[in-house]
Amino acid sequence: MTSLNLIKNDPWLAPYKDAIIGRYQYALEKEKILTNDGQQTLSELASGYLYFGLHKTTNGWVFREWAPHATAIYLIGDFNRWQKADPYQMERRENGVWEISLTDDLLHHGDLFKLWIEWEGGAGERIPAWIRRVVQDEETKIFSAQVWNPEKAYRFKHQHFCPDVSPLLIYECHIGMSTNEEKVGSYDEFRRNILPRVKKDGYNAIQIMAIQEHPYYGSFGYHVSSFFAASSRFGTPEELKALIDEAHGMGIAVIMDIVHSHAVKNEVEGLGRFDGSYTQYFHAGSRREHPAWDSLVFDYGKNEVLHFLLSNCKFWMEEYRFDGFRFDGVTSMLYYSHGLGEAFMNYADYYNGHQDGDAIAYLTLANKLIHEVNPHAITIAEEVSGMPGLAAKYEDGGYGFDYRMAMNIPDYWIKTIKEKKDEDWHPSSIWWEVTNRRADEKTISYAESHDQALVGDKTIIFRLIDAEMYWHMQASDRNFTVDRGIALHKMIRLVTASTINGGYLNFMGNEFGHPEWIDFPREGNGWSHKYARRQWNLVDDQNLKYHYLGDFDREMLELIRSVSDFQRSPIRKIWDSDGDQILAFMRGDLLFVFNFSPDKSYEGYGFLVPTGKYEVVLNTDALRFGGFGLADDSVAHLTHFDPLYRKEGKEWLKLYIPARSAVVLRKL
Repeated sequence: MTSLNLIKNDPWLAPYKDAIIGRYQYALEKEKILTNDGQQTLSELASGYLYFGLHKTTNGWVFREWAPHATAIYLIGDFNRWQKADPYQMERRENGVWEISLTDDLLHHGDLFKLWIEWEGGAGERIPAWIRRVVQDEETKIFSAQVWNPEKAYRFKHQHFCPDVSPLLIYECHIGMSTNEEKVGSYDEFRRNILPRVKKDGYNAIQIMAIQEHPYYGSFGYHVSSFFAASSRFGTPEELKALIDEAHGMGIAVIMDIVHSHAVKNEVEGLGRFDGSYTQYFHAGSRREHPAWDSLVFDYGKNEVLHFLLSNCKFWMEEYRFDGFRFDGVTSMLYYSHGLGEAFMNYADYYNGHQDGDAIAYLTLANKLIHEVNPHAITIAEEVSGMPGLAAKYEDGGYGFDYRMAMNIPDYWIKTIKEKKDEDWHPSSIWWEVTNRRADEKTISYAESHDQALVGDKTIIFRLIDAEMYWHMQASDRNFTVDRGIALHKMIRLVTASTINGGYLNFMGNEFGHPEWIDFPREGNGWSHKYARRQWNLVDDQNLKYHYLGDFDREMLELIRSVSDFQRSPIRKIWDSDGDQILAFMRGDLLFVFNFSPDKSYEGYGFLVPTGKYEVVLNTDALRFGGFGLADDSVAHLTHFDPLYRKEGKEWLKLYIPARSAVVLRKL
């Protein structure tokens, strides 16, 4: 370890120095073992996808699989009427690896196939673990591997894309539900219809969910079966590559929501009992099944599992040019308890021996690998416990993520809306929540993500307006509940986005207050797609109020992007008053002023700010954003001299601040 900056930056971690160093050294030792004491790089190690799986050769085909418990393996498929046949029997090599070479005439592009695996006491059909293409029969609903070798493989036009992270503005999205129609959307439709919206709205990254193949559409992509296969329900690999390539051409980074925290229990479609054993990829005994997710937990202590998962990271970057990953369920990985039932009240809770050292080593090595493959890659941890060092540098004693999700913020907003009266919204509490983070770790702030939009929960706009959305969203219709909801929706987003120290995230459609919830097709709703889509027609209709929120979101991001390295500029609190419900702070030359009071407007409210002239650059109450336009934003505001503050270079800026509104001014 070249430094102990993690502890230097936070002396309260000093009592846990040995644990921090121990975790680092354990990851280092694991890396030495995996790389044969440094004789190869992590990147060279993580190339299993070039060896395992199905590959076209100059002489035909070669297929390899790791199945140490198997006694015999056959390829079965269209080519042999799904029956065991000698030409398709694999041969066992060393270390549980099976291999077969086939001539050109025995396999063809588009052929469907599986493995027939036999073991002591049983046998069964399996989809290859390393396969890159899996399809589902529309009638039988059965999944099969597919030979994929198109005559015209996609060739990327943009070879050296570098993400814009100043700041990182993420549009979280789901390909299938991105269409206006009641159906499963496609990669191609997303490329043509949604990417231009993302670009216009000012986001510089998309975070795509549900890419890895999953048997149940309604799992939102979190019960993965085939880790190397891009979900075929959205289209072909070539179409996904075209989507990513076009995004890069627009200056948009593409982040993948990767699931390495668990796997689907399915045995025929997934890895559940791939070679007949229960422990090939997963833990034995009580640790095998996740108690909350009805899924299987990887054994991160096995080198073969690390090889599989690390290769998976590199594969998506090399084959599809993803710019990085949002790692799902990191809290579940860090703790033997999966974080369930733990309070995490003090630092001792992170170093009490309840942590999974193997999982921590994997996450550390995954981050090191990803940045070795692409120094500009982006890694984000979805983690709720607050584990120190998660987004600190590897060499400083951290785990190497670039960002961690600020998961406290959406929880805070939902709790506030549900439990507090408007007059009890305290700016001091809001300020604490949106700025409470470790100084040495960058975060992704967000008011809500897909989690808050699922059935059983409610989005911010739906909690604020609820049933009134069905009757009073006409632009000409004034309704108190709707006016309140629209006003607070804008203020919540502005205070969240303007206090970032790394990036900001929004889930597809939430920027314009998409109504209702997300409910994927299932037996309970008659397999309907009605709530598993995005109604873009609502925001496009100028006669409805949705566009007010969408327009505000776009101008808010435009303002943030107009400041160089906005996310790094120091935040200086100017004033807060829980009695008045006023909050004011500055970032560079921008002054942000919020009045959360539901009924008190203030005339001549004063703030001590740097001397000068200020102009309004954004106002939530502007008519074009569905507000009341109570202030004249064309008027420039001059500070007023006060001899008491002459040496500090400050003067009084006095403003009219309408109730339930926020204004941003720029010092000229």
